[in-house]
Amino acid sequence: QIKESATLTRDVLEQHFSDLKGTLKKLLDERLMSLLQEVDVIEQESIKPLDECQKLIEHGVSTADDLLREGESAVDGDVGTQNEKLCNFTKKALHIQLDSLPEVPSLVDVPCLSAQLDDCLLTVLKNQIFRHGTVASRPPVQLEEFVEKPGGILVRWCKVDDDFIPQDYRLQYRKSTASHFEDVYVGSETEFIVLHIDPNVDYQFRVCARGDGRQEWSPWSVAQTGRTTLVPHEWTTGLEGYSLSSRRNIALRNDSQSCGVLYSKAPTYFCGQTLTFRQVLFGIETVGQPDRRDSLGVCVEQRNGYDSLQRDKAVCISTNGAVFVNGKEMTNQLPAVTSGSTVTFDMEAVQLGPCSNEGGNFKLRVTISSNNREVVFDWVLDQCCGSLYFGCSFSYPGWKVLVF
Repeated sequence: QIKESATLTRDVLEQHFSDLKGTLKKLLDERLMSLLQEVDVIEQESIKPLDECQKLIEHGVSTADDLLREGESAVDGDVGTQNEKLCNFTKKALHIQLDSLPEVPSLVDVPCLSAQLDDCLLTVLKNQIFRHGTVASRPPVQLEEFVEKPGGILVRWCKVDDDFIPQDYRLQYRKSTASHFEDVYVGSETEFIVLHIDPNVDYQFRVCARGDGRQEWSPWSVAQTGRTTLVPHEWTTGLEGYSLSSRRNIALRNDSQSCGVLYSKAPTYFCGQTLTFRQVLFGIETVGQPDRRDSLGVCVEQRNGYDSLQRDKAVCISTNGAVFVNGKEMTNQLPAVTSGSTVTFDMEAVQLGPCSNEGGNFKLRVTISSNNREVVFDWVLDQCCGSLYFGCSFSYPGWKVLVF
């Protein structure tokens, strides 16, 4: 692990600084080109009026030179043509203004280009470069625990660097046969249930964190392998009043007029586990109306012909928060089940009587939690139950329940 991580760290550092060099060179080249273009623009704009002034002066000198040669020719000519040439020379000289010059800007008004380069840039870059990047011997967060869930894994992680103040965590996973990790959770919690996990298949997990007020993520934790041996919870198919998702872990109460209890495909809930129902409304306009017979819960066996779990050999919570044990309503009540509510069932055997074909006393300690409140009671059965069914019933369409 040390050699592998050290080699990987070297590769990351070399690649990062190589990219940084390329980017800095590109930025410096772009800045140089920008400054050179500024020099070209100033030169062209400033030289243009001076060039025009020079052309006027050169034209005046050329005209005066031509006139001078013409005057010399008139003086040196014979007497017959001398008077005519002098007359023409005089007329031409009167029309040409040899005593005027174009306005020439003073020397202080003529631009004089120079480059202003501040060496403090090198100092700033030097200080920033010397502080850029760190090498950590350990990531600030590490994976702590994997808890098997039906068709999922509860992943917990913890901070191992006392000086690190986390703002967010980022959890990734991949199947053992996959080549790339993918994000599964980003947030401030230190645990997350990863669903849609195939039973008896290895998955790799890793976590990192982002420090308070920072944008970059910390190094990844050491990747660890987790798996679940528990098959996922599934609703049974074929009940006319409910539509199921492709994985059969989400049930939607549809518009069918038929009613009844939707049970699990098999008795997949065992004591010592946590069974979770999460309620989601189907749509903004379609709101599931509550009914006193609506219920979520567990039971010993499937029974057709009932429209609710509020019956014998079952414990459940209704959508108004009432708790029923073997069909009888308890005095303690939980908050009403609404959109986004999460209801959990936890059970443990507290007393086990002699089990035989004729049955025996069997007591389960049941904890039902909803909206940060819970009720605890003992559920007495006349038979041993190694596993239980779960179920739900809704009278009106629009309710959508996820089980895990």
